Amino acid sequence: MQVQIKVNGKLIKDDVSCDLLLIDFLRNHGCYSVKRGCETSNCGLCTVWMDEKPVLSCSILAVRANNHSIMTLEGLQKEAKVFADFMANEGAEQCGFCSPGLIMNVLAMEKELKNPSEEEIKNYLAGNLCRCTGYMAQMRAITKYLNRGV
Repeated sequence: MQVQIKVNGKLIKDDVSCDLLLIDFLRNHGCYSVKRGCETSNCGLCTVWMDEKPVLSCSILAVRANNHSIMTLEGLQKEAKVFADFMANEGAEQCGFCSPGLIMNVLAMEKELKNPSEEEIKNYLAGNLCRCTGYMAQMRAITKYLNRGV
């Protein structure tokens, strides 16, 4: 099937099989920040934005993204760098494998929620798993990042 998907501002036209997952489409087109972690839509590593809303690219077929806009971490380098500095300053990056999905969700949360409580942050990020940390350093980094302009 022919699809046209805007990825990080660039229109990509491609022939895809009807069972190709969006994660594989994106990786085939050089978006290596999108990672496969659990194969069950539970870890958040494959998070991208579809029309500015976070979605799990491992659970969406590429044909469902036809005529939609997809943003990956590669398209948000400037914004991601600011948050990544907060993560590093709090010692929250550890191995970094989960960071792209977490960063995508934190940037989306920043646009969606105003002055979220710690509980709201935890609920928003419930699907982001990290196998290295106890999440405390991540929570400190997220809280400081979200409150940086206050």
